[in-house]
Amino acid sequence: MFSIRQKLMLGFGGLLAIVAGIGVMTILQIRHLGEAIDVILRENYRSVVACQEMKESLERVESGIVFTFLGADADGRHQIEDGMKQFSRALTVEMGNITLPGEGEKSRQLGDSYRAYSEIIPRVIDPSRTLEERRLDYFSTLLPLFVQIKGLAQEILEMNQANMSEANDAARSQADSAQRRMTIAILACAVAAVLFSLLIQRWILDPIRQLIESANEVRRGNLEWVLETGSRDEIGQLSEAFNSMAEGLRTIRRSERLDLMRTRRATGEVFKALPSAIAVLDLDGRVEVATGDAERLFGLKPGVKVEDLGYDWLSPLIRRVQTEGRVVDVTAKESCIQIFGDNREYFFAPTVVPIQAESGRDEISGTAVILKDMSQVREQQELKRSAVTTVSHQLRNPLTSIRMSIHLLLEETLGPLNPKQAELLVAAREESERLTGIVEELLDLNRMESGRTLLDIDRISPHQLAQDSLEPFQVEARDKGVRLDNTVPDDVPEVLGDSKRLQHVLSNLLSNALRFTGPGGAVSVSAEAESGMVRFAVTDTGAGIVADDVNRVFEPFYRVPGQGKPTGIGLGLAIVKEIIKTHGGSVGVNSTPGRGSMFWFTLPQAGITSPPAASPNEESRG
Repeated sequence: MFSIRQKLMLGFGGLLAIVAGIGVMTILQIRHLGEAIDVILRENYRSVVACQEMKESLERVESGIVFTFLGADADGRHQIEDGMKQFSRALTVEMGNITLPGEGEKSRQLGDSYRAYSEIIPRVIDPSRTLEERRLDYFSTLLPLFVQIKGLAQEILEMNQANMSEANDAARSQADSAQRRMTIAILACAVAAVLFSLLIQRWILDPIRQLIESANEVRRGNLEWVLETGSRDEIGQLSEAFNSMAEGLRTIRRSERLDLMRTRRATGEVFKALPSAIAVLDLDGRVEVATGDAERLFGLKPGVKVEDLGYDWLSPLIRRVQTEGRVVDVTAKESCIQIFGDNREYFFAPTVVPIQAESGRDEISGTAVILKDMSQVREQQELKRSAVTTVSHQLRNPLTSIRMSIHLLLEETLGPLNPKQAELLVAAREESERLTGIVEELLDLNRMESGRTLLDIDRISPHQLAQDSLEPFQVEARDKGVRLDNTVPDDVPEVLGDSKRLQHVLSNLLSNALRFTGPGGAVSVSAEAESGMVRFAVTDTGAGIVADDVNRVFEPFYRVPGQGKPTGIGLGLAIVKEIIKTHGGSVGVNSTPGRGSMFWFTLPQAGITSPPAASPNEESRG
């Protein structure tokens, strides 16, 4: 049995042999045609040209003789001399190019006649003789020799022309014969090529097509496909290897199916035992496996499509994860999902996680929905708000009475005070005022967190807002040796907001900046427009904040360690954050220990964004 290599060598070898044969035949034919043409050019054409020149030069000699008869001896002799020189050269060429039978004899006769002709010419043109004698010699001897020489030259010319015609016919015949042979060879080559193409299709192309079809079947998952092997060449060996591969894949698939079924059963049992609501979805949004809480509270049962459950909040999250390929985490308290089940109210924070198809690749094969139970957190927040509200309200009335009593005592309406008593009452008044401020901050923060804050929205100039906020701190800054700067340009776009609460924000940030900036330092307020918002910044050259504390400074009741004597309970920045959030902005801090801090916040520009919404149910601060 031939291998593919041998089959290809056989086919291409045959074509090569035909092409080589055509090439050899072409070379030989061209050589024969060249020889024929060489005969025409080399053997005959030179003789024809020589005979023609002899005839023309002989005519010139005759003309010169006539000139001498007419009395032009000088011109005649000159023309005779030139004609005889030309005749001698042409005769020499002809004598050296004898190629035809009989041509040599005629050439010798021509030479003998020309010599006799040459010997008589001096007598005919001799001026010492009479004209009659010269004419008699010319007509009796020289003219017959002229006719004889010219006739011999014509005969030699015609002999060579005849041979040229025969050689031309022979060359044309050889060319026609070569054309026929070339045509036959080309047709034979074409037939061989067609035959070889058919054999190539049978030997190689058809088996390769079968291999491609088999590979496509395997790609579509049909591992039961068996490829027929009808030869023992490389294609046949490849077919056998393909069948062996398919058999190996069938074995692996059976093993993987068993492992997958076992893993799915184990995963399902483990999922059911998990206390959280978790569901794994495929790319079509169909549930593959879910925990008991996910099935019981959300209906995320295996085989169910998420779109059929009617959750408007879940499908967009899944689409975002599939598009962006990252975790989408919604943990804000206002974004919790409220669910009623088991005769109680639940709150869940949804998180959707992409499941990668392969490690190290961005392609995902599904998503996991994790629903974190926030019910206890919400209950704790509500309990904290309730406790803070209750305690704060309960403290307000006694504090008011204490403040009034201290005020009356300090006015000495009930009798004079000694210096020690006055000093104690002043300290008590300061502490009662501080405690009243703490209670008001607690109530204010509680109202903002519960969404019961009413905003008096108006258009505000950032430059004027900064100037009004800096004014109360000028004396304190001058006494401390700290420079206050308002670097807000006049052309910064106006913002939408409650001027009183925004002044509270800036006052809080300026108060902190002054507190932690030493003499010789500087505190500045700046603002600039960016993407429909205006970004404010309060920058100081104080001690700065370490990285571990930067992310916690806006938490309620958090105070940065090592900041000296406490002046509050850590609610100022938390209130700042809630006020800015209520205005639809964001807040943050950048700080470097030893080089100062920059607290920034953003507010919407007037005329570009809608005013922030607020609840009308503001609790009285009476």
